[in-house]
Amino acid sequence: MNKNDFAATPPMGWNSYDYYDTTVNEAQVRQNAEYMAAHLKEYGWQYVVVDIQWYAHDAGAQREKYQYLPFGELAMDEYGRLKPDPARFPSSANGAGFKPLADAIHSLGLKFGIHIMRGIPRIAAHGRLPVKGSGIRADEIADPSSICGWNPDMYGVRKGSGGQAYYDSLLELYADWGVDLIKCDDICNTNLYVNAPYSAQHEVEMIARAIEKCGRQIVLSLSPGPALIEKAWHYETYANMWRITDDFWDDWRLLKEMFRRCELWQSHVSKGCYPDCDMLPVGYLGKGFGRERCTNFTKEEQRTMMTLWCIFGSPLMIGAELTKLDEDTLELLTNKSVLNMLSPECRARQYALDEDKAIWTARYEPDGPAYAALFNLSDETARVELDLQKADLKTQDGYVWEELWTGERRDVSAQKVLSATLPPHGCAVFGSGSPEAAV
Repeated sequence: MNKNDFAATPPMGWNSYDYYDTTVNEAQVRQNAEYMAAHLKEYGWQYVVVDIQWYAHDAGAQREKYQYLPFGELAMDEYGRLKPDPARFPSSANGAGFKPLADAIHSLGLKFGIHIMRGIPRIAAHGRLPVKGSGIRADEIADPSSICGWNPDMYGVRKGSGGQAYYDSLLELYADWGVDLIKCDDICNTNLYVNAPYSAQHEVEMIARAIEKCGRQIVLSLSPGPALIEKAWHYETYANMWRITDDFWDDWRLLKEMFRRCELWQSHVSKGCYPDCDMLPVGYLGKGFGRERCTNFTKEEQRTMMTLWCIFGSPLMIGAELTKLDEDTLELLTNKSVLNMLSPECRARQYALDEDKAIWTARYEPDGPAYAALFNLSDETARVELDLQKADLKTQDGYVWEELWTGERRDVSAQKVLSATLPPHGCAVFGSGSPEAAV
């Protein structure tokens, strides 16, 4: 299997974390999947991802004190492999695991993903549980000097045949469940170890080998960020997605910073390989954190975010509770003209960036549609413009462009300049050429 074929375009879907934190249950996952199938699937949205702590009993029970219960009870099989908590995922009972839920999501024409922490459960190592398919026990492969600084569940896995056997057994199980995407955490940047921020590089390789062996196409997503640009070659070799930022939330300062991060990573977008800007914190968020709220992003900021993610080529994962989406947010997520930019064949670059503005240009190679995105990063209304000749953006349609959010058409053949007067934190994105969809 060629892992670059697993995701020919950046994966698009929904992830439970931004709304449910550690507490999502089966009924909620199914409701969001059904909404996606009915309202979003036709636009390319297809992954339904159950995020962190699906295996933890009483997750969220003391959220005012802990995000993760200190050494709480975990559901686990006899080989040290975590299982869904049957209290929250009742279809997983009697050893069924996530297969019934995955089957239900697949029946909707969607794909199923799960979050995992790198490594092996500490309680498996303490209990000296056997590693399936080997004569080795968990305590022999667990590395107690390799831990996560913010989650107490796991030890890292040592490099070697025993560690590989454990990851092989995990992916064998996930393939049997019908998993299509794994978001592996505490691995893209092992932030606890400031002098060795990619200390789990060998575990990335072991997971990738296990995916190759399992016989199922499973997208590998690495978290958290920021990813290390000097390790770009390694992420591209072994993973499909890797986070270029720490957790991204609805804060303008974080969004403005993403322009710098995307410029750093813009040359590393290719088929099956996607620097990841993290989730889209739109709609209703935060219920699992104990403070349900609507996104703090303005409508203009949401358009800026969506435009940047698409022209850059980031995966798109919605963080909202889908069943509560309003019409404005649904329109934001289903603009086919904007989503058409979301392809590794649409080669993009940041043409200009300063404190007050950013300009991105893109083109489907060799002579397909072209795009230009103008961003006002300032706190005041401002005019942003692009000289199309200097940017070499003449297309088969000459200088006829369409603004993709409003549908306004412009013929700028005379001045050969695209310009827009934009509100604070706002944007305009123009397309010219064939409207053939990439999604």
